[in-house]
Amino acid sequence: MTARVAAVVLAWNGREDTLACLRALQRATYPELSIVVVDNGSTDGGPEAVAAEFPAVRLLPLGENRGFAGGVNAGADAALGDGADAVLLLNNDATVEPGFLESLVDVACADGVGAACAQILDSATGRIWYAGASYDPRRGHQGRHTGYGDPPLSPATAPYETERACGGAMLIPRAALEEVGPLDETLFAYAEDVDWSLRARRAGLRILVVPASIVHHRVSGSTGGAASPDSLYYALRNGLTVAERNAAEDWLGTVRRRAAAAAAFGVQALRSPRRVDGLRAVGDGLRDARRGRLGARGA
Repeated sequence: MTARVAAVVLAWNGREDTLACLRALQRATYPELSIVVVDNGSTDGGPEAVAAEFPAVRLLPLGENRGFAGGVNAGADAALGDGADAVLLLNNDATVEPGFLESLVDVACADGVGAACAQILDSATGRIWYAGASYDPRRGHQGRHTGYGDPPLSPATAPYETERACGGAMLIPRAALEEVGPLDETLFAYAEDVDWSLRARRAGLRILVVPASIVHHRVSGSTGGAASPDSLYYALRNGLTVAERNAAEDWLGTVRRRAAAAAAFGVQALRSPRRVDGLRAVGDGLRDARRGRLGARGA
């Protein structure tokens, strides 16, 4: 029997990105694909535009911004309730190749797989943005993805294991979602996929990259870019939070890890167009990580 896949696309004030994403999904060749669009309280007319152009898509308006994890979890719950065998998490600023899903399904349906991830290419350059990633919680920040900036891998490259998934384009079988549980909503945005990957691996499940599955991604469109103040804040705060959950250090080790992470993000802030706002975001992220304050920034 062909596995029933539900794509969960989370939208928040990115109407044109969302419509482009859905148009690409409509061209997908996989026969058992349904789509759930979760709207996190958009004010740009996105839900109305989706309903008008894609009447067959299930639209789930939340009426508020619940963050990436909150929105994705709502969509996944709806998909599983409708009988999906697997849930595809897909950023709304991503566009898929028509045949991207078949190879993901083949890999995800194998025994012991927690998630199958696409090869994600930067839409602006056509080069690798994600093709797997290592993770060492002792560092306090994730670092670059494997092969970042390199030419795309050949689709003939065999699937391979990686330490952490990317929530921008990952297929999770129902059994893995039921065993590992949902994404951590307290993180709100960023590093939820890292946290979920660590929990999946502790449960004995593998995270795999499938180079034959190709997705194009406009990087960090929902938060204004990879070096925007919000991106810097959430990446630092949540990176430290997840690291400290999984690799506790003594007092000195904790100080060193936090300082190294803050320095790395501080360099990004200094290189960004909004230096002052970026540095303030880094300071806020470090402070809130130390205090254990999670959820939405400034809420």
